[in-house]
Amino acid sequence: MQCPYCQSPLKVDANECPACRLTFPRTHSLLAALPRLTAVVADTTGLLGHGDQAKLKKRIAEILRQFPQLIVQVVMHAFPLEHPFSMHVFWMFNAGNFAGDSRRGKDNHALLLALDPVRGEAAIIPGYGLEPFLKTETLDHLLELAGPAWERERWADGISRVLDGLGQLLESAGIPNEATAGRTGEF
Repeated sequence: MQCPYCQSPLKVDANECPACRLTFPRTHSLLAALPRLTAVVADTTGLLGHGDQAKLKKRIAEILRQFPQLIVQVVMHAFPLEHPFSMHVFWMFNAGNFAGDSRRGKDNHALLLALDPVRGEAAIIPGYGLEPFLKTETLDHLLELAGPAWERERWADGISRVLDGLGQLLESAGIPNEATAGRTGEF
């Protein structure tokens, strides 16, 4: 785990970054209010058409049928340039509270795919309950697969590539799915 601001190594239970002293409350005071986001697929840029959003939601629904314990949120947003993209995504994941208050720590199975088309940056942030299964290098590889589509401004195609790879990754990572889980919705 790394600090989203200075990239210094962090322990999982660290309250703040030992190098730059960043905490979630500090990011919140720096970045202000969370933009209004729609569930599942949020596009504050207006670059995804309604048809594209519907296709993406359908693909996410397919993944969730197989892995009902997951919460997947896709966000396309132009973040301010004053701070590192990684800090914005860390803040959005935590401020968005996509898994809800009752699913924190090891019970947080949320996954955020954030894309900033202005910056040309993207990130995938897994909740703590997914981190043991999803390595940073593997998630970065999914983003690389989407790169060529995003370079051509084919936002939905790139997101679809990430989602397709995510579905395969979840299957191969040993995450219990509906067919193998003892009870639906639990790890």
